[in-house]
This record gives sequence, C-alpha cells and structure tokens, in this order.
Amino acid sequence: MMRSILFLEEGRPPVSMHSLQQNCRTLHRAANAEEVKSLISVADAAVMHVTVERMQDWQSTIAGMRRLPTLWLCSENAVPNELEFGYTLDGVLFSSMNTLEMGVALKWGQRVFQQRKRWAEEREQLLQRIDERKWIDQAKAVLCEIKGISEAEAYDFLRKQAMNERKRIGDIAASIVKVYQLIHG
Repeated sequence: MMRSILFLEEGRPPVSMHSLQQNCRTLHRAANAEEVKSLISVADAAVMHVTVERMQDWQSTIAGMRRLPTLWLCSENAVPNELEFGYTLDGVLFSSMNTLEMGVALKWGQRVFQQRKRWAEEREQLLQRIDERKWIDQAKAVLCEIKGISEAEAYDFLRKQAMNERKRIGDIAASIVKVYQLIHG
C-alpha cells in the first residue's frame, strides 16, 4: 500500500475513487498546476485522470516538478488505438478495476518507474565513462607528443598522477588536454 497518491483530475467529472483510495493512506486531489506543485512533494505516485490529448502536457509538467511513478486513469472507451503514451508514463489504470487489480497495477507502476530510473542512471554513468575515455585518449596523445613517450607510458603517467593528486584519472586527463589547448590553441 502506498502512503500518498496525488490524483490529478482536470475538468472532468469525478470517477469512483474507492479502489484508488483503498490502495493508499492519503489521496490528495488536484485540479491544476498550482495544486499539483503544492502537493507533489508528499506524493509517492501521481495518477492522472485527464484526456489523452492533455496527458503528455501533464506528464511533462509533473516530471518537471519531481520524478515519481506516473500513471493514467482512464475509462475503457478512452484508450487510444495508438499506444504511445509519452516518455514518463509508468502504467495505465481503469476506473473499472477493483481494489486488488488497482493495487497490483500501482505496484507494477512503481516497479516500472524504479527500473526506468536505474536505466537512466546507468546510461548517465556510461556516458560519463565514454566522455572520460575521450579525455584520457586525448591526454595520452598530448603526452606522447610532448614527452616523446609511448601510449602505455602516457597512461601510466596519467594513472600515477591521479593517485598522487588523489583525483580521478579522467579529471587529470581533462586538465592536461585543456592546458595543452590553451597553450597551443
């Protein structure tokens, strides 16, 4: 059971909230961006009850405020033929779901969100490692040229320098390349 769900309902008639209320301790209702902004910090998930046309705008708005599991509550006849829901939607709920089904769907949405979050962190780490590798390769080339040493010796130099200064090898390499570029244009 979730502690708190932010329920966003934009200009639509209310749906039965029983199944959703049974799956959280607190259900916060919001109808506009100001209300969402004031409540989003206490929510464990956001559930949107908006039209499919407005969904992507609301996904962007919510993601811009805070990253949290975001699900769409719709009626069965509102599901579009093309299932492109945008970049942050973690699940779809239906107003006809009973309490158990709603609970499973909410937990699945949390799981999808956590997995997407891990993938984004791994992607960022990989991009940083690629960037660091580029700096190291450039620094090795600079050291080979300036010091007249082999590539292996240049790498050993970078490694030792990083240990001596207690910095990452990528930071040392970037400093060397930047200084070289500054001096040699």
